[in-house]
Amino acid sequence: MDLLDWHHGRLSSRRLAVLVRHLPHDSALLKELHGEAAEWSLTDHLLANVVDQLAEANWMFATVNRDEDSEPLEYPAPVPRPGSELATAEKQTGVPAAEELALFFL
Repeated sequence: MDLLDWHHGRLSSRRLAVLVRHLPHDSALLKELHGEAAEWSLTDHLLANVVDQLAEANWMFATVNRDEDSEPLEYPAPVPRPGSELATAEKQTGVPAAEELALFFL
């Protein structure tokens, strides 16, 4: 399949629209349009929720069973999701990613 087929009339506009509409979630077009959110499937979101709930349950158990004189435990941070304020705040810290550092020093 070539985009030139559409230009030459061998591929209809309707067929091209159907093909674009049904691209896989990890396609370059969807990554460009939706960013990191395109890489997260429903399963990934559900697993992140499970991790958050388990961390919260462990925190509750440890808080209830700790010594009364000890300092309170820090509440667990949620797993950053694409588009969340926590994820964007981490990106805005100004700290370059490991890949960027590797490219800089090469």
